[in-house]
Amino acid sequence: MSRLRIYDDAHHDAPLAVMTDHAAIAKALGDVGVRFEAWEASQPIEPGASQDEVIAAYRGDIDRLMKENGYQAVDVISLKPDHPDRAAFRSKFLNEHTHSEDEVRFFVAGAGQFTLHINGKVYEVLCEQGDLIGVPDGTPHWFDMSVSPYFVAIRLFTNVEGWVASFTGEDIAERFPRMDPHPSAPVTS
Repeated sequence: MSRLRIYDDAHHDAPLAVMTDHAAIAKALGDVGVRFEAWEASQPIEPGASQDEVIAAYRGDIDRLMKENGYQAVDVISLKPDHPDRAAFRSKFLNEHTHSEDEVRFFVAGAGQFTLHINGKVYEVLCEQGDLIGVPDGTPHWFDMSVSPYFVAIRLFTNVEGWVASFTGEDIAERFPRMDPHPSAPVTS
């Protein structure tokens, strides 16, 4: 279930609000300029699927988004708990950063957690299968996939070079909760 927790950026111990209703989450995020929509993730894709498999399964949605919003590039991040580079992938996204373009992700399986730092508040968004999130350019944020990643997300870019981050150097991400492993993630030994 998708979830939004809103914190004061100086108090990581207790959220000001917790929402699980998709419409309420979309409204709260929309009020700060963040796109959050429920989409149909109808193709049977499992974490660990190849980029080619995912793009082929969702070609219609990808083409529509690219045409509507002028995206120039697409890729897929698909991880499961036994991925040998999971720790390196996780650490790449865990520090607060911004982008010079919107960051758009469509979760077609599993879950990931975007945390946004906007106007003195921290918005922790647990994105699940079927969620599309669009983080506006220049918005400080970080992403967590947990120690046991289990998700597939289609990423769309206006920059043909793909994911390019500008790290803020702030340590705020270290003070807020990390993502718990997704309940669907298989246990690895």
